[in-house]
Order: sequence, then structure tokens, then C-alpha cells
Amino acid sequence: MGPVTRAETAQWTETADTEAGVARITWRPAENARLVLAVSHGAGGGIEARDLQALAAVLPGHRVSVALVEQPWRVAGKKLAPAPRTLDAGWRGLWPALTAPGLPVVAGGRSAGARVACRTATELGAHAVLALSFPLHPPGRPEKSRKDELLGAGVPVLVVQGGRDPFGRPEEFPPGEHRIVEVPYGDHGFAVPKKAPLTQDQAMELLTGAAAEWLDGLP
Repeated sequence: MGPVTRAETAQWTETADTEAGVARITWRPAENARLVLAVSHGAGGGIEARDLQALAAVLPGHRVSVALVEQPWRVAGKKLAPAPRTLDAGWRGLWPALTAPGLPVVAGGRSAGARVACRTATELGAHAVLALSFPLHPPGRPEKSRKDELLGAGVPVLVVQGGRDPFGRPEEFPPGEHRIVEVPYGDHGFAVPKKAPLTQDQAMELLTGAAAEWLDGLP
């Protein structure tokens, strides 16, 4: 485990050594927390993603501490994500730090991070999975389905998906135990067109509200 730095604001950062390199966790702790939501970024961005930041701002008010996870490749300044097995190794290496508060951990992430959370949920003992913009298939390639990763999570799963996500629209998802919430007009990053009847702020409110309600209902 690396050094821990605490700011006067309700946020602090720590690093962790993993088989894939040094990873970083930015904590947004909740008072009297009952859960930890650990969420990682996708293959093309970092924890500054609008959905991750929105969750980190809202969920501590619901007694959910949020851990924003930066995979080792991102911490090292690389521009391309490694193979799935390397992403999984980085996530596994972070798990002791995520469980250190002694609370149930809901694994999550956006896009590639959602795939990692699903693939490792049962193995690591995740309480549930929050999958943001799950990439059901590459754009224009529905035959290359990743549904087995989603259906094989083995724990309760909430999928939050943009209505016009080219990696899989909500209606494309197979039936299963998971729950799906649509963000209308949202793309893979939950951006909505300026002419849409839903504003960007409303889209994020829908996303965070759905996540908070679902987390509140977890046993």
C-alpha cells in the first residue's frame, strides 16, 4: 500500500501495488457509511468521466462511500488500455484496499471497467455490480456479444445505459437477473444532444437517482 494523503475536503487518495503496476484510489467517504461503491474508468478516459464524478458527488449523502479507481495503465500515463486479463489483475490487486473499511463492496465501473467488475465479482466476493455503459458489443458488431460477462456476474447487477449507446442500446440487452435503467438520448458517455428534451444535468440526476435507489435497496 502506498502513501495516503488527506485533504481538508472530504476526499483522500491512496496508491496500491498490483501485479499490473501501481493503481490509485480517490476516496469520497460517507459519514456512517454502510457500503463502499468502487468504480473504475473505461479504456478511453479516467475518473473525470461525468458519470463517475456525479456518483461521487451524490452517493456519500446516501451513506455510500465512493472509491474512484484508476487502473495502473492510467496512473502510468499510458494512452491504451491493456488486455482484459491485465485489467482484471489490477482490479484484484486493489481489492484489499477497497475492503479495508470493513464494509460490503459494490464493484462497478464504466465501459471496460464494468466488464472487469462483472468478470471478477464472484471471485472477489463483491456485494453487487453497478455497470455503467456496459459495452455489450463493439459498435456495429452485435454478433461480437459480451453478454456472457454480464450474465455470469453471479451477483445483483444494475446496468445504466444510454438510449443511443453504439456499444449496445438498452433494448439489445438479453433477459436476465440484472436490472436495466435507460438514460434517454445518452451516448456511451451519457452525453445528450442539446436539442434533446432531457438536459445534461437531468440525465445525470436520472443516473445518480437510479443508482442511489438501487443501492438503498440492496440487503
